Amino acid sequence: MKEYLAMKTDEWSAQQLIQTDLKEMGKAAKKLVYDATKLGSLGVGTSILKWVASFAAIYLLILDRTNWKTNMLTALLVPYIFLSLPSLLFNILRGEIGKWIAFIAIVLRLFFPRHFPDWLEMPGSLILLLVAAPSFFADTVRGSWINVLILLAIGCYLLQEHIRASGGFRNAFTKTNGICNTLGITVLFVYPIWRVVVHFL
Repeated sequence: MKEYLAMKTDEWSAQQLIQTDLKEMGKAAKKLVYDATKLGSLGVGTSILKWVASFAAIYLLILDRTNWKTNMLTALLVPYIFLSLPSLLFNILRGEIGKWIAFIAIVLRLFFPRHFPDWLEMPGSLILLLVAAPSFFADTVRGSWINVLILLAIGCYLLQEHIRASGGFRNAFTKTNGICNTLGITVLFVYPIWRVVVHFL
């Protein structure tokens, strides 16, 4: 009888252990799903903001070539685009397509300089930078904190120079063409600041 009771308590304790283990596994699975969802949404948010920042820089580059003639060093938008360009576009332009575009741009610039418009100099420089950049810059720096610091520095410089060229902070937000430029420059800050926020979450 004692052996039967011992066996009964062993079966009962084994069932208890299995139930508590299943409860712990359920809690761990819920935590895993929560963390994966949190990280996934942060990753999607980061990716979307990277696209937004890149398009803002491209918008400012176009604006500079059309009607935003200032004495600012807007050539800094080229490294900004290089460092913030989403991986999909970056890999496409760094591959064979980018090499062909760079080749055509060089041939046009060298042999047909009269047919090479001035507004193509910055995009041509960007393509050359994308194609010819060493892997240290293309792979290592683009994914590091140096990237974020450079993007913030470029954004700060452009905003400060734009405010100075507009004649003050108020004029940067009230002049007709100043609003578009100021908003475009402000959007440059979105991606690097988001990277800093995500790092500390």
